[in-house]
Amino acid sequence: MADLLSHPRDRRARLRTLLDGARPVVAPGAYDALTARLVEQSGFDVVYMTGFGTTASLLGRPDVGLLGQAEMVDNARRMAGVVDVPLIADADTGYGNPINVIRTIREYEQAGVAGLHLEDQVMPKKCGHLAGKEVVPLPEMVAKIRAAVDARTDPDLVLIARTDAAQQYGVDAAIDRARAFADAGADLLFVEAPTSDEALEQVASALSGHKLVFNGAEGGRTPLPPLDRLRELGFALVLYPVSTLLAAASGVRDMLTRLHEDGSPTGALRDLAAANGGIGGLDAFARVVGIDEVRELEKRYS
Repeated sequence: MADLLSHPRDRRARLRTLLDGARPVVAPGAYDALTARLVEQSGFDVVYMTGFGTTASLLGRPDVGLLGQAEMVDNARRMAGVVDVPLIADADTGYGNPINVIRTIREYEQAGVAGLHLEDQVMPKKCGHLAGKEVVPLPEMVAKIRAAVDARTDPDLVLIARTDAAQQYGVDAAIDRARAFADAGADLLFVEAPTSDEALEQVASALSGHKLVFNGAEGGRTPLPPLDRLRELGFALVLYPVSTLLAAASGVRDMLTRLHEDGSPTGALRDLAAANGGIGGLDAFARVVGIDEVRELEKRYS
């Protein structure tokens, strides 16, 4: 429950400590409060709010710039409200010019996120691993990052600057942009969608000395090296944005197929209980979402 969670400032400081560690911080993607809880319960130190998953779960649509700031902030607030680990959130392009970015930073900060990333795409943006992306002029994005740095009221809020320029202009141009983002005050640099091991190594080598983000979009354009290799390359943060989304969609589809074929969920629920450590019935699931905490609070206030 919310009253049992640490203060967002504490989680931001914790995130910075984690990012200073010797091994990359792995942040699986979550797209709602339930998946955020499951990520935390599985032992991960950080949760990542995926924009692709948020769009899919709220709209049943692909990530092509259909959600606005308010919808994304609301999702981040719900997710931050149920976990005690830091939440890093997708903030798309900042939803406008530098003035809009100022409001975006303050809204996300008030929602309780520990970090967020801003990207240099033209709106309406697209998922970083889809074709057809375009980027804004470099001075425009640099101004947005400067505005974001000035807007945060908690200096521990982690600002991640992402460039999608590699697809349109090549890896060298993306690296040049990332350097400019660092000069503007970004805490972490995120070069999206290198398409080969060689390109990934080029990014890591050219930006050595900076904290880097690796986006392991499952089934996307970037190869997925082992975690030890990413550590060798110097990545501080590793995102796996859609594993939970793919698993949920696959599981729901399998359940519905069984229900359609059998006319009853009994057999499928029995299999779920065996495969997922007992999450195969209402009582077991209620424990996952915190019924024991609620009962403790009921005792406290009754």
